[in-house]
Amino acid sequence: MNKKIGVLALQGSAEEHLGVLMRLDSVIAIPVHTKEELKSVDALILPGGESSVIGKLLHIFDLFDLLKERIQDGMPVWGTCAGTILLANHIVGEDPYLSAINITVARNAYGRQIDSFCTKAIIPQISNRESDLIFIRAPKILSWGNDVDILCRLGDSPVALRSGNVLVTAFHPELTDDPSFHRYFASMIR
Repeated sequence: MNKKIGVLALQGSAEEHLGVLMRLDSVIAIPVHTKEELKSVDALILPGGESSVIGKLLHIFDLFDLLKERIQDGMPVWGTCAGTILLANHIVGEDPYLSAINITVARNAYGRQIDSFCTKAIIPQISNRESDLIFIRAPKILSWGNDVDILCRLGDSPVALRSGNVLVTAFHPELTDDPSFHRYFASMIR
C-alpha cells in the first residue's frame, strides 16, 4: 500500500524533500498548500526555510489549527531545521508555534549563512552508513524531555530527535543524495 507523504510547500526547501520522496518505493509525495491536501496525507514534512515566515503562512492559509490537531491525533510529522523550530515546545526569546515535541531550541545557534557546514555521522536508527549532515543557520537544541529519544548528537548537542510521531533534525537531509532519513520517516507511518 502506498504511503502519502506531504511536504508543507508554503516556503522553504519543499521541492528538495519532494524530489527525495519521489525516489522512494510505495510513497506518493505531494506538496501541501491547502486544508484538503493536509487532510489527505498520512504524514507531513515541515521543511527548512524561515520559521517565522512559515509560522505566519500557516495562519494566513488557515492550516495552523488543523495541522496541530493532526499531529496531536498521531500523524507523523518531521521538521527539518526551521521545521524543528516550528515543532519545539520552547523557543529561546519567543512564543512557540506547534508545541509538538518537548525540546527547547535557539534559532541560528550555529551561526549565520556564511557559517554553514557539513559533517558526517552514523545514525544506527537511520542507516549503517555515514550520513551527510548539512547545517544552514541551524537551530540548536538546548534541552529535551525524558520522552524524547536522541538519534544523533553533534558534540554535546542533539541534532536529530524523535518523540512518538514527531521527528526533528537541525540539519537538512533533503540536500543530500541519501534517502535514508526519508525512508525512516516513511516507516513511521502505520
